[in-house]
Amino acid sequence: MLSRRLLLSGLAALLLAPFAIERAQSAELPDLSGRTIVVVTENAYPPLQFVDPKTGTAMGWEYDAMNEIAKRLKAKVEYRTTAWDAMIQSVSDGQFDIGMTGITIKDDRKEKVDFSDPYMRSEQFMLVRGDEKRFSDAKSFADTKDALIAAQPGTTPFYTAVYSVLDGNEQNPRIKLFETFGATVQALKTGDVDMVLTDGTAGKGYVDASEGGLKLVGGPLGSEDFGFIFKKGSDLVKPVNAAIASLKADGTFDALNKKWFLDYKMGQ
Repeated sequence: MLSRRLLLSGLAALLLAPFAIERAQSAELPDLSGRTIVVVTENAYPPLQFVDPKTGTAMGWEYDAMNEIAKRLKAKVEYRTTAWDAMIQSVSDGQFDIGMTGITIKDDRKEKVDFSDPYMRSEQFMLVRGDEKRFSDAKSFADTKDALIAAQPGTTPFYTAVYSVLDGNEQNPRIKLFETFGATVQALKTGDVDMVLTDGTAGKGYVDASEGGLKLVGGPLGSEDFGFIFKKGSDLVKPVNAAIASLKADGTFDALNKKWFLDYKMGQ
């Protein structure tokens, strides 16, 4: 309890940035003069972006951040959805202006798209059923020969499963492939697989909504930086980076962290 209070106190202190600084930073930001920016997402990573099960409304940390970025740049934003396996290519092809879905900044992806500056650092954890007792970390999972892991092909969790949890064989039959992250979690809930790798923020969202049905186990399996993606050479990269710097400096990102990672409860 004490550590939680200290954390909340620290977050609250960071939110008290002077309004004069905020106004000065806003004045220095590029003006996109009402330009419409089309943003594509997957709506599969609570609390970053997801569809509220009660209202059917798309929401989350990334939506709030992107809406504020557009506001500060004097732009309009429209949202679209697509599957993860089509996202990077569709942005690269210019079908959408920006992609957001907790996308890890990686050198191989930079060959296809441009990234914004990082807006969040995440660590991966093992998401399992609440009654799981056979394993509690990556090593014991690997030693549990009948345990299966679900992943989306081409994602960071997939490669972590292959190279940090199992034997380095990308064809390992213990890895079951699914099209969406939501489908991997559903397979976990129904017992078709036994573990899903997820960043801690998304995992916490699923755990909070599960009423004891899911839990996170083990330590972090590496860290990763998230960024928004753009078509190569996009003129939006510099303005968005300027807005990201502004949101970091004035405490807005800290406010979103508190809202979505501490205060928000899935399904309540």
